[in-house]
Amino acid sequence: MDPLARAFGGATVLRSRDLESRGISRESLRRAAREGGVVHIGRGLYALPDVPATENHTLVMVVTRIPSARISHLSALAFHGLTTQNPREVWITLPRTVRVPEEAALPLRVVRCQVDALDEGLQWHGIEGAKVPVYSVARTVVDLFRQRNKIGIDVAIEALREAWRGRRFQLKELNRLAERFRMTRVMKPYLESLLS
Repeated sequence: MDPLARAFGGATVLRSRDLESRGISRESLRRAAREGGVVHIGRGLYALPDVPATENHTLVMVVTRIPSARISHLSALAFHGLTTQNPREVWITLPRTVRVPEEAALPLRVVRCQVDALDEGLQWHGIEGAKVPVYSVARTVVDLFRQRNKIGIDVAIEALREAWRGRRFQLKELNRLAERFRMTRVMKPYLESLLS
């Protein structure tokens, strides 16, 4: 097996520093890019050519480029199959102290969060050989209500209804997260209408 393909180890996208830690020098990487053995897809990001990408390829690119990113809001809603719309930007949640890379290769919508709440309701999904952190359905619904003024209350209500119909969350978990993020009062009338 080609050393470069072995270094990718089943992943479709890796950072140059990850490849370097796996024994591929930066010069070898540049040479492979010139010769077509690897594709330079963004600042510090490389992919093997002719590797089929899934519909979640952009999510893999984002979390590879920004390891502290959590897939959230409309992107998490689309990932969980609770909307037919595909957001133009990848919605991510980051700690307040993390700087977002400046290049505009990836269209991002960044929401900031306290570090102690960053991993509340987080799930890890294996996509294209990468571990991608995506918020659970319950956390996503609560986050949509938190951002209702930017996203629209109708989107949050529809997500709540669809997730409830599909039994995609435990009511106990939703209530816990709503309380954690101070959304209990806001969400209460919509929950009561579902439960009645």
